Amino acid sequence: MILGFIAGVTILLGLPIGRLKRPAPTLRMMLNAVAVGILLFLFWDVLSAAWEPIAVALGDFHAGHGRLGSAFGYGVLFAGGLAVGLLALVAYERWMDRTTDTSNATRGLASWSPARRLALLIAVGIGLHNFAEGLAIGQAAASSEIALAWLLVIGFALHNATEGFGIVAPLASETNADGTHNIPSWGFLLLLGTIGGGPTFIGTAVGHAYTSDALAVLFLTLAAGSILYVIIQLIGIAAKSKRVDLLAYGILLGLLAGFLTDAVVTAAGV
Repeated sequence: MILGFIAGVTILLGLPIGRLKRPAPTLRMMLNAVAVGILLFLFWDVLSAAWEPIAVALGDFHAGHGRLGSAFGYGVLFAGGLAVGLLALVAYERWMDRTTDTSNATRGLASWSPARRLALLIAVGIGLHNFAEGLAIGQAAASSEIALAWLLVIGFALHNATEGFGIVAPLASETNADGTHNIPSWGFLLLLGTIGGGPTFIGTAVGHAYTSDALAVLFLTLAAGSILYVIIQLIGIAAKSKRVDLLAYGILLGLLAGFLTDAVVTAAGV
């Protein structure tokens, strides 16, 4: 449980960036672009991890040690989780738009700005991803592989530090009616951090008590679908600035940051 907490709590390190008082337009665009790069890495990371059980099952079938049933079952979970993760957020956004337009709601999520709703969606997608990471930590600890579990924690903790930055990137461009920057409260940032990082702790507990490749595939693909939706939204925001150069620089930095932190886990032989 301590390992899961350490891996998840580092997501808080990147959240204070959301409270920058007067971020320059160029900085806002760059923050948005780096967030895209980080999320693109996470999208690749979760899909490759979710595909691994399918690849293993197909390899066993090719070697004559298994049947296609396992690969098919994992494949159904893979496709279903990806579809639900992506299309559920599409349906959610349409519902929120209709609610705001028809009732002029001033309560709940309908009263939130688009930037805050997008930050929430990023936190949800990252939270699903971190739940699967927690499963890996819990399973390593349950197998008494504490050294491996610690290496996983170090790598995932570095990952989560960059993920916190990705969550708050949309908030850098949020403004009030008078054009001043709308600074999110510490309570709101803590809420986003809990949604994004808390599932690591929960996943560790579940992984320690119960091992399931199917559960990991499901949560990884749900995360991939939601992250893909958010990437589309962030690229749409970046396109309005017409600064393709900043978008390219930021995506490159985000991708490199993701792969750099992933190197720690890879060095552990995982």
